[in-house]
Formats: sequence, C-alpha cells, structure tokens
Amino acid sequence: MGEVLALDELMAARTVWRASRGSALNHEGEATGHAPLDAVLPTGGWPRKALTELLLPADGVGEIALLLPTLARMTQAGNRVVLVAPPYIPYAPAWQSGGVALAGLEVVEAEPRDALWAFEQCLRSGACAAVLGWPKTADARAMRRLQVAADSGDCCGFALRDRRHAVNASPAALRLEYLPAQDAWQVRKCRGGQVPSQPLRLVQ
Repeated sequence: MGEVLALDELMAARTVWRASRGSALNHEGEATGHAPLDAVLPTGGWPRKALTELLLPADGVGEIALLLPTLARMTQAGNRVVLVAPPYIPYAPAWQSGGVALAGLEVVEAEPRDALWAFEQCLRSGACAAVLGWPKTADARAMRRLQVAADSGDCCGFALRDRRHAVNASPAALRLEYLPAQDAWQVRKCRGGQVPSQPLRLVQ
C-alpha cells in the first residue's frame, strides 16, 4: 500500500502548494460522504485545519468505513493521506475497493512511545491532506498539541480513541462517538454549531 514514508520527507514537502487545498477553502469543511452527517456539521463536513476525535467501543466498528469516502476523494485528487502507527496492518485491497488510490496512502511505522510525536509531526508537516492516528495515552496537553499541529499544517486530523475518553474535555473541533446499541454515531462536540440531540445512523 505504498512505501513507509520518512518524516523528514513529509517536512520537506511543505514547500509544495496544492491548488485543491488553497486558503480560500480553509474555512469550509471536507465533505464526509455521508449526507446526514454533513447536514448537521457547521462546516458542512470534516473540519479542516482541525482535529476530529472518533470515540470507539472497540477497533473495527466502522470507523475506517466512516472516513473512506473522504480519504478516497483526497487520494484520487493526488493528495497524501498518512496512517501513523495503525493498530493493525492495513489490508490494501480493502482500501482500494473503498476507492483509495494506494499511491497516495502512506503508513508511518512507530513504536508506541514515538507514535504521538510522529502523529504531531505529520499533522504539522503541511504535506498531508489527512492524518490518522491512534493516540491511546494522550493527555489534554498532548491533544492540544495535535489540534495546533493540524491547524498549522492545514490538515484534517483524525484521532481514533477509546470511548472512555468521552468523559474528558477535549480541544478537538469535532468529537463523534459510536453507539453500538443503536449502530449510530453521536456528535458529542462540534465547534461553531449546535450538537445534534439524536444519533445518526449512516449507511457505510
């Protein structure tokens, strides 16, 4: 699914300007590919230059399927999507069948003690359209650093975390929790808009 990319290469790529991610669009959202979700989000999609938290009861509940339409569109447009220390080896055919252009998908391998730093550096690099990370032990200060990094790197950041963190305050611009009993996503926080009262059942 593409070569493991050195972080220094990501940092060096910051000099590359992408017309599809020009500053005129920074205030708008990145369409999620799920019309009911776009309709309730204040930016009309995933917030750009910001961190989104997906709060999960377990791995593999549909979190990647939720993101696939966006990641597919980004990679097909020639932009880079990076997975930082994913908990499982990504299955390339599944990503490809979801529309992701594998040439634009990169995996950064990192030991657990280095994964949070790598996540932050990729967000900050300015070379990525989106970065996915799985920060298990990040405290409030670390999450603030990730949010700032996504902002400065003009990037969509996605932090996939255990739902036990839902009780803690978060600097993330958007927080969604998966509710297995309803097979639905509940918006817990959306900066700049009202939090919907009802969970959203999304066809994936």
